[in-house]
Amino acid sequence: MTTQTATQKNPSFVLQAKDKVSYEDRPVPDLKSPYDVLIQPKWTGICGSDVHYWLHGRIGHFVVESPMVLGHESAGIVAAVGDKVTSVQVGDRVAMEPGVPCRRCVRCKEGKYNLCFDMAFAATPPIDGTLARYYTLPEDFCYKLPEGMSLEEGALIEPTAVAVHITRQAAVKPGDSVVVFGAGPVGLLCCAVAKAYGAVKVVTVDINEERLQFALKYAATHSFTSQRVSAEENAANMKKECDLGHGADIIIDATGAEPCIQTAIHALRNGGTYVQGGMGKPDITFPIMAMCTSELNVKGSFRYGSGDYQTAVDLVATERISVKELITGKVKFEDAESAFKDVKEGKGIKCLIAGPEE
Repeated sequence: MTTQTATQKNPSFVLQAKDKVSYEDRPVPDLKSPYDVLIQPKWTGICGSDVHYWLHGRIGHFVVESPMVLGHESAGIVAAVGDKVTSVQVGDRVAMEPGVPCRRCVRCKEGKYNLCFDMAFAATPPIDGTLARYYTLPEDFCYKLPEGMSLEEGALIEPTAVAVHITRQAAVKPGDSVVVFGAGPVGLLCCAVAKAYGAVKVVTVDINEERLQFALKYAATHSFTSQRVSAEENAANMKKECDLGHGADIIIDATGAEPCIQTAIHALRNGGTYVQGGMGKPDITFPIMAMCTSELNVKGSFRYGSGDYQTAVDLVATERISVKELITGKVKFEDAESAFKDVKEGKGIKCLIAGPEE
């Protein structure tokens, strides 16, 4: 496979249908605009959404109806630029923001382009992803990596930007107590970003003891293991064990799990803020009475918006947060499917796939 890949123009890792992937030689994408950049992705992380499309062929109303290249957490090297590109040049190493909005709709014009009505997001049907030798983006969605930041770290900018956006939705400020449900990649990064923003107490919540111990070494100040008890009892136990008084200032859910969401609402102080970062079942039983009587601020969070990607780059570049520890595996491009299987089985935290060999 290595020899075959090396002789192809644009080898790509393609989801053909549910449970079926293959390697294809796709055309090298054209620069359709003088502001476009051709990039060679060198490292790509596997996201839960990639695995979900592989296993189920859909996420909500996004359905894989034709073959689609997977991958969207990438960093690479600029291979060519349009004649009006000024911010990057051939040879630059860049983090790749994988969602390009229309720039014309109401949401785009008000600065919330992540809510664009016509977003073209990598590896979201029908848009191809970044697990290929070549990929194109507008120059303003390419973020030059500073000296000292590796391309592997650059691939982790995408989930870091997700955490930045969630934390901004929560409006974390110095002195806050923050609880994060879920010690997966996004949950861990939410802990790290919240701490960087001045949270004095950062509680990580999970059922996996190994993940909790990692979170404590990484960014969390306290941990709590969810039990199979009522949401009210879980919340009361958390407040007591983690010395949260009347409740946390901010709680972020990075799981999408119904019991976590229910516990979170009961574990907030009056007037606290809840942000839903994880996606789960379309509909759940929600403790609306507790939300109302505590006058909680309840918000959603979707991908990332204006300034989030650059903030993520800056946080890593200035070492206010670190992402190296999250990389627990790296595989060759030819072994991409095995990496997906490992993620499905919950092995490691973040696995990176190398770009195709030349």
